[in-house]
Amino acid sequence: VQLQASGGGLVQAGGSLTLSCAASKSILRIPATAWYRQAPGNQRERVGGINSEGEITYADSAEGRFTFSRDIGKNTVFLQMNNLKPEDTGVYYCNAYETHKNYWGQGTLVTVSS
Repeated sequence: VQLQASGGGLVQAGGSLTLSCAASKSILRIPATAWYRQAPGNQRERVGGINSEGEITYADSAEGRFTFSRDIGKNTVFLQMNNLKPEDTGVYYCNAYETHKNYWGQGTLVTVSS
């Protein structure tokens, strides 16, 4: 699976961004997709996504501010991010998981200024 992420940029605190990730195959055939974030000096962490049972879950830091969604016809997943905070700064990666295989997009940088 190839993943192409886009939508990052520079935004002021309190602003919004929407990230997109286009997959090279039908996302209905991908058991789980998610967005991860890696801040400078930190490990990559899961921000939000959908699991193989169709459940959408978020990290505590994203709950209530971020929304994960999919456009099945376009094989694309999204991460709508509202009320952004400086601590949301990082490289955001799209992830697709199939049995025993993880696929990653190239990452898109989000910078939130205070």
